[in-house]
Amino acid sequence: DDLDREFATLAQSDELCTRLMTVPGVGPVTALRFASAIDQVQRFDNSRSLQSYLGLVPGERSSGDTKHRTSLTKAGNTHVRWMLVQAAWSAWRRRQSDPMVQWARQIAERRGKHVAVVALARKIAGILYAIWRDSTCYDPSRGAQWIDSDGVVYSPKS
Repeated sequence: DDLDREFATLAQSDELCTRLMTVPGVGPVTALRFASAIDQVQRFDNSRSLQSYLGLVPGERSSGDTKHRTSLTKAGNTHVRWMLVQAAWSAWRRRQSDPMVQWARQIAERRGKHVAVVALARKIAGILYAIWRDSTCYDPSRGAQWIDSDGVVYSPKS
C-alpha cells in the first residue's frame, strides 16, 4: 500500500505521467514504467517503430515469394509489454464505452478476445507515444482511428 501511494504521488508530480494516465487503463505504475523505459520519445520516428521496439508487432518468416506472419516478436522490455497488456485488459473490462475499446471488441468478433487485447495494447502504446510527442492528453474521439500504409485515416463504424 505504501509503495502504491508513493508511485501515485510520483506519477502525479510528473507532468508527462499525468498526461499518460489520461489513457484508459493506464495508471501510475504503467505511466512511470513506460516513461522510464522509453526515456526519450524522439528516438522513434513513429509509433510503429515504438511498437516494434516493445515487441508488440507480429514477426515474419519469409523466403522468396512466401511470407508467413508469426506471433509477437516479444522484443524489448518484457515488463513494459506486460504492463501495456494489463492496461489493455483494464480498459477492456472497465471502459467498455470508450471508442478505443469498442474498436478492439470489433476485432474480438473476428479474431478472438486475446488477439483483440494485444491489438489494444499495441494501440495504447501508439497513443502513449503520440501523447508524449505532441504534449497532449487522451482524446477518445481519436482513440479508435487508425492510419493505413498510405496515410489514410479511418474511423470505426458507427
